Amino acid sequence: MGEKKLMKGNEAFALAAIKAGCRFYFGYPITPQNEIPEYMSRELAKAGGAFIQAESELASINMAYGAAAAGGRVLISSSSPGIALMQEGFSDLAVIQAPVVAINVMRSGPGIGGIQPAQADYFQVTRGGGNGDYHVIVYAPKSIQEAVEMIYKSFDIADEYRNPVMIAVDGMLGQMMEPVVIPEAIPAMEEDEIGKYKPWALTGHKNKREHNTINSVFLQQEVLEDFNLNVLAPKYQKAEAELSEAECIDLEGAEVVFVAYGSTSRVVLEAMGMLREQGIRTGLIRPKTLWPFPYKVFDNIDPATKHVVSVELSMGQMIQDVKLAVNGRFPVGLINRVGGILLSPVEIAEKTKHLLEVK
Repeated sequence: MGEKKLMKGNEAFALAAIKAGCRFYFGYPITPQNEIPEYMSRELAKAGGAFIQAESELASINMAYGAAAAGGRVLISSSSPGIALMQEGFSDLAVIQAPVVAINVMRSGPGIGGIQPAQADYFQVTRGGGNGDYHVIVYAPKSIQEAVEMIYKSFDIADEYRNPVMIAVDGMLGQMMEPVVIPEAIPAMEEDEIGKYKPWALTGHKNKREHNTINSVFLQQEVLEDFNLNVLAPKYQKAEAELSEAECIDLEGAEVVFVAYGSTSRVVLEAMGMLREQGIRTGLIRPKTLWPFPYKVFDNIDPATKHVVSVELSMGQMIQDVKLAVNGRFPVGLINRVGGILLSPVEIAEKTKHLLEVK
């Protein structure tokens, strides 16, 4: 492992990407993720990489499209309305099967909204705002350290699955500071290695192989149907079987099981301690992947549990997946704040007691 440093989240994310072998970054300023492009503009060239501040979010994801199609390790980053502008690009990346890692430092909305933390992009990142039958693989870290580790993993997963991968963090994780250990650097792939490890990439065939083409247009319905059924669908089924992750805490004997992700899960843990002191046993399911959602771990909920509660900084988006996972076995409630207002442990504890009182 590397040296432990006290770092702001956004800067740690950028450093982790460089250490994970990223050599191409395309971005556009938007709060609260501006430290990522700022750090990349200063440090990526020192590692032999290329930084470009695009003229818009649309431009940045299409630049990423080109670099990824040529086999590069590519990072893009933005915040909620900027990610919204990139949705067509994510669909295009999925259909050409180009690996790109994206960091979404979520802010409040709808629309331009505010710059405070939120989790109201859940539908956007898990359901996809682009067209067609595709998925983006989505990780949701609870800490800067976990985000760093997920960024390392995401570049490998993006390459393995040839698919966009997103790290969904809220503005609090991007702006806060924590001690973090950056893992040892992964050597960046040399240009002459790309053809070996990414034989699909547009590297120029130099008369050594048949030329590659990358296509996102299917004018014959049968060909497009075949691509969806026999290329994309098996890949996403494999991801659902292999990639879903969750942390489960104290599920056995819990009266209430909370479901929370990201920094909100840390607040929930404090509330759980308060409730424990008052004689109320609680558990937690923390999805580490938002897509694929870890539905199967909900089978581990104690049959005697009285209530499952989705805790979110949104009007209730993840709760839809929670209800699917619970499948009618338990009542499902919501504890939430929106508009950039954070939940407090006291508020969660008090609202939980109220839910238990309601018959």
